[in-house]
Amino acid sequence: GFTAAAAVSEDIEIRSRSGSIRFSAAHTRDALADRGVPAPESGIPVLRLAWPASMPPAPGWDTEVVLRLRPGIDAETLLDGFAAEAVDLLLELPALAAVTVGGRELTRTCTEAESGLRVVAVGERTWWEYAGPHARWLVPVVDGVAVPVPQDVLRAPTRSDEELSLPALVIADVPMQPDRRRLLPGAPVAGLARGYAGFVAALPPRQRPAMVPVPGFARSEVDALLREAVLQELRAHPWLPPAGGGDDLVPDRATALTGLTDELATVLADVVPGLIRPDLCGPRYAAALGAVDVHRLGPARIAELLAGVEREPAWWYRLYEALTPLVVDSVVAEELAAIPVPLSDGRTVTGPRTAVLGTDVGHLRMPWVRLVHPDAAHPLLTRLGAGTVTAVDLLADPALLAAVEDVDVDDHEATAELAEVVLRLAAQVPAEAVPRELGALLLPDADGELVPADELLLPGAPLADVLVEDAPFATLDPQVAEQYDAEALRAVGVGWGFTVLRAELPTGPDHDLPDEEQWWGTLDEDPESLVAVRDLDLVDDARWDRALSLLVAEPGTAAALGDRRGYTAWWLRTYASLGGRTLGHLRAPDDEAFAGLLDPCPHPDADRLRPCLAATGVESTETAALLLDR
Repeated sequence: GFTAAAAVSEDIEIRSRSGSIRFSAAHTRDALADRGVPAPESGIPVLRLAWPASMPPAPGWDTEVVLRLRPGIDAETLLDGFAAEAVDLLLELPALAAVTVGGRELTRTCTEAESGLRVVAVGERTWWEYAGPHARWLVPVVDGVAVPVPQDVLRAPTRSDEELSLPALVIADVPMQPDRRRLLPGAPVAGLARGYAGFVAALPPRQRPAMVPVPGFARSEVDALLREAVLQELRAHPWLPPAGGGDDLVPDRATALTGLTDELATVLADVVPGLIRPDLCGPRYAAALGAVDVHRLGPARIAELLAGVEREPAWWYRLYEALTPLVVDSVVAEELAAIPVPLSDGRTVTGPRTAVLGTDVGHLRMPWVRLVHPDAAHPLLTRLGAGTVTAVDLLADPALLAAVEDVDVDDHEATAELAEVVLRLAAQVPAEAVPRELGALLLPDADGELVPADELLLPGAPLADVLVEDAPFATLDPQVAEQYDAEALRAVGVGWGFTVLRAELPTGPDHDLPDEEQWWGTLDEDPESLVAVRDLDLVDDARWDRALSLLVAEPGTAAALGDRRGYTAWWLRTYASLGGRTLGHLRAPDDEAFAGLLDPCPHPDADRLRPCLAATGVESTETAALLLDR
């Protein structure tokens, strides 16, 4: 390697304590001339002849090499090049502690780090070094971050001509050809990679993927062999940091999920094994992770892995919350179409599209509808295809009405569960929104017998005081009355006062009202709506005074009295009586049209009962006959 000196000098001295020699182009030229040997056309061979020299090395040194520069060689430029080369030499040759170039001294310091790395510093530059069995690996460090080497050459230990594309410097113990430029044929290149995984594992977790050789064209045959050996080493040893901490993972047992967050990693920790840290799952590291066979998950695979998983509804809510940032388009939404959904009845179904979210229904078990459990009801499910329902929708569900009709009377547990659902839902909606068909809901009476709701009265109901003795009403079990909202009980038909029936666009007398067909015959056309008080035919004739007070006191029934042509006013005019006189034969106290012929209504609320009393004109032949008779 000493021939490099001839590139800059024709007068070179090697001074040693045991003797000194000199190589000189001038001396060689004179010697050739003295012997009559012509000088070679290619130039004087400076290093072929050695001449004795007497100058010892500088004090304190064993050896000193002195080069007297050729004309045209700039010493300062040459020294700058020496300084640059000195940095590499200090990395490559551990026994070399310092190099002085001109007035600059370059010193290598080496300290052990806790991770097993050594921190090597030369001047202001720093490297992390790791020693394997057959090679040392170094990577430059800037502000605590490893900076992968874009390209370099194999160093064995000094620079060779074997080009490499690894992200770290390689200083290897490997057989080289005599000129130190190329490896010997058959040299064990693969063995150099041993320990590389330990080097990567010793780096800070977020910086490790940067040290994986990514797919690309090899820069030499040695590069191709060494890259593959390094990848095999990385595939076979643990170095990938797991989500949530713990021991490092072997790549073929590790899983990366694009878009993984700390929250999602926490939820999936015991469902998806081998998840790596969220900050390593992004597109930036995809090529590196793919090179070492890390398994990559997508949303569809997540949904598949969750099949059969049993968890509390609140856990599913946290999962949906953590998955929400991943659902950025319809493609991801489609991949999550099979994600499990817990229902309010304890079941878990596949896919939000088969389920509905109740917006105001609370914790209810409804087997006839796939209602998402309230604790798991997350807006993401709506984006994934789940429908939404309200208590009004559920009460009007034909499946619920069918369940009420088909419930087994002997199955008290089933009837109690059904009553629980209906009454809890009814408590959340206006009374008019409760379908009248739910009057068939079975509830226990005071004797423990199951009775349809519309055949029951609340305990203490004032209606009980005005009905005939054999009225077909029982009293609701007092415990049930205390357990549920009174308005909900009344909405499904349990009586307190008189019940009002409402129907939009009725088409005929088919509402089970007494004498409804007779009233319908008095109409010129079908009404747009029917508002009628039920069970008027069950009032005791001797108790109409109290019954009318009850009708006037309740806002719902009072409104029904106000329509003179409506069913309620018609029925009261025709059949109700006070003091043995039909209401239709009594006049309002301030109505003088038939004074002397019709008696005034003696009820204290006569003014409010005006539509139920005689008119100021003749409305029918019956009225005309009465007036003529009087």
